[in-house]
Amino acid sequence: MNKNFGKITVINDNQRKMNHWDMFATWIGANANNGTWYIGGVIAAAGLWTSSLALVTAGIISYIILGLASYMGFKTGLPAMALTRASFGLRGSFIPSIINVIQFIGWTAANTFIAAISISVILHDIFGFKTYQQHGLLGISIGILIMGLLHLCSISLGQRSVQLIERIGIILVIIFVIWESIVVFKQVSFAQIANWQPKVIVKLSFGNALDILAAFNLAWVTAAADFSRFAAKKTAATVTPFLGASLGLFWFAFIGIFATIATALSLNVYDPNNSDPSTIASKLGLGVIALIVIVITSTTANAVNLMAAGSALTNFTKKINLNQALWIVTIIATIVSFIPLFFATFLDAFTQFLDLVGMFLGPEIAIFLTDYFLLKNQKYDISAFTKIAGQYWYDKGVNIIALLSWLLGLGVFFIFSMLPIIKDTIGATFPTMLVTSIVYLIISKINTKD
Repeated sequence: MNKNFGKITVINDNQRKMNHWDMFATWIGANANNGTWYIGGVIAAAGLWTSSLALVTAGIISYIILGLASYMGFKTGLPAMALTRASFGLRGSFIPSIINVIQFIGWTAANTFIAAISISVILHDIFGFKTYQQHGLLGISIGILIMGLLHLCSISLGQRSVQLIERIGIILVIIFVIWESIVVFKQVSFAQIANWQPKVIVKLSFGNALDILAAFNLAWVTAAADFSRFAAKKTAATVTPFLGASLGLFWFAFIGIFATIATALSLNVYDPNNSDPSTIASKLGLGVIALIVIVITSTTANAVNLMAAGSALTNFTKKINLNQALWIVTIIATIVSFIPLFFATFLDAFTQFLDLVGMFLGPEIAIFLTDYFLLKNQKYDISAFTKIAGQYWYDKGVNIIALLSWLLGLGVFFIFSMLPIIKDTIGATFPTMLVTSIVYLIISKINTKD
């Protein structure tokens, strides 16, 4: 009789209580936040039309992939990282799990830092503390600690508290974005924004913008099943995440693009370090209320990040349940949020983080999607997900083919990102995923025949 390799929690039909609105609010909240706004400001360096094309292209491709990964969670009832046991092996799944824990703690830290900038501006207005832009450490440090406390509140009841905060947050998001849109277009006209072009020294190519957006969007794919497995209907699990994530992305990234270009026009200089919402809100005269809303929307987005990181952590050991994992990753994320203080600018830390996310995630996603949809024909034996010497045990718990394909994908990404003909036109991320998928599929089928 096969021995057990830990245990995993499979969601049954009675636990599938998230309706279309819950899923829609969750995925809008995941993207309708200051991080997405900041991304919009960064890719604004490509100009309005190029950045807009990259935004729509990367969004559609990424969130079709999100819908596919969500279907896996709905169909099996398993969390995202548990699903990688079938492709990477029971022990091999620790690799994508480690990546997920690190990247979602990183995204939480990035959003936390951006929100803490807003808090530092509020503290400057009330108490006279120096802001982050004025190189003040006290205000930004207090801001990070406040965000940490808000995150602990947001995950205090596990899945239920995340669901509640998303329902509340979405209302504030809608009000804030409408308000922001009105203020931006009162400052400058659409024609001015459309005709603006950055200086050559800071200008981004279409491919560069595509890779930045791919790294941002694909992060959600590795968390899709953590939420879709709770969905009551298949369309709520698949179509709704695509619509919600897309709307949140387009809405806030476009605001980031418009607001950053508007600020560049007003100051007669484009500086991507001015892309964060609090800086723009202050320069556009939106006041403290806008800054408070930025903090709240960051909390709703990070509730999703923390849920994904906590869920990935539970794939390592049966000794930690989801609620305990959420507290652990939240505390770690708060500590990690101080790291950008050691970089010259937050933009430096943020872009380096994005480069690593894009390189590691693309090949991983390609492998577990290819395994489920093309290699195993959407048929997984759930009972084998915990069995030592079962069909997903492979070689001592690791699928060597998946591991080698993933390592090959890292190399391909590195090569593609060095070739101007690729990195400036179609970007390195999506072509790398295609190559990795083909290699994994072919070698796996040859190995099966042998």
